Amino acid sequence: MTGTRFPGIDAAAILDRARGHGRALVDLVRRLAEVESPTDEPGSQVAVQDLVTRELGVLGYRVRRHPGRTTGGLLLASPRDRVRGRPLQLLVGHTDTVWPMGTLATMPVVEEDGMLRGPGVFDMKAGLALILFALRVLREMDLEPPATPVVLMNADEEIGSPESGVTVRRLACRVARAFVTEPSFGPRGKLKTARKGVGNFDVFITGRPAHAGLDPGGGASAIAELAHVVRKLHALTDLGRGTTVNVGVVDGGTRPNVVAARARAQVDVRILTADDGAEVERAIRALEPETPGVGLRVEGAIRIPPMERTRANRGLWADAQAAAAALGLEVEETMVGGASDGSVLSQYTATLDGLGAVGDGAHAAHEHMVVDPTVDRCALLALLLMAPLGSDASQDAASPGGA
Repeated sequence: MTGTRFPGIDAAAILDRARGHGRALVDLVRRLAEVESPTDEPGSQVAVQDLVTRELGVLGYRVRRHPGRTTGGLLLASPRDRVRGRPLQLLVGHTDTVWPMGTLATMPVVEEDGMLRGPGVFDMKAGLALILFALRVLREMDLEPPATPVVLMNADEEIGSPESGVTVRRLACRVARAFVTEPSFGPRGKLKTARKGVGNFDVFITGRPAHAGLDPGGGASAIAELAHVVRKLHALTDLGRGTTVNVGVVDGGTRPNVVAARARAQVDVRILTADDGAEVERAIRALEPETPGVGLRVEGAIRIPPMERTRANRGLWADAQAAAAALGLEVEETMVGGASDGSVLSQYTATLDGLGAVGDGAHAAHEHMVVDPTVDRCALLALLLMAPLGSDASQDAASPGGA
């Protein structure tokens, strides 16, 4: 079947080719998952990067590996024979997982009942395999995408990409569009067309100590002020707007019989739009103490922007719908509360996220991918890479508040 968005392309043949590679794709996911690669052990990234580098080399890609200072670094890959001056499109994944070394001993990779289970399978070793097999399908079918696919795989995404984020932003400014193979959402494998932004704040309160029995009036309780602060912070939550403010950790004081001289609140903020983020941040920074003799200080910021449904992003979503229709598949979209590199990419270029495995259990003991629909996502990604440039033009992504 050939869709109007993909003239001259045999979508059914792409699907057949992807399904023909189904067993090899599952085997690659298994091999990737059996190379444990927790974020907090940078050396563990070498083996999984070696595996990916070999696979990209077979596909005719030149791989440059950039070591990190405190993380496992990243790899960048582009075709050896790419035409200079052609537009670029970016495929993004991460090699790190949340699982510590040794997890495989009690949680081995197992295939059963049409699923592949194991640590990192869903988030996101399957996403890495889908990138590689989508490129393989195009190469084997001698299909030339309208923009050259380049690949970025980093090793610090699970902690917010503190080192690789600079490279993510730099590439985002150079490419026409970006596809992120983070896991899809829910049993129907919904694509992620919006993500909440994330903020982290610390509120530090300084009081005046005194003996709680002999001189209670001589003190100024930081913990009493903390109670006011927690109430004010939680009042900023607006579920109708998708804004949540959660005080997740509090601590303070020294002994029960001492008026507390210090207290602290750690705050998580989630917002749907950049404007909402700015409003919440202003409110948090404007906090003033109610308790006489107490000082208050706020640190932190909205550190990851929301991925909004910009005009450019909607163009990519329309392409995904057209590609799915041409393949005889169904796709749905959703918004999720977590962040990814897609959140940053979306600030600069058209971005579509959640193109990875269909399954469940990210960061959980029941982590798994469902094999057949995940294999079909390989065909979806391959066809998306063939979408003509136009509705997803990157210049439209510059306004995060777009339609």
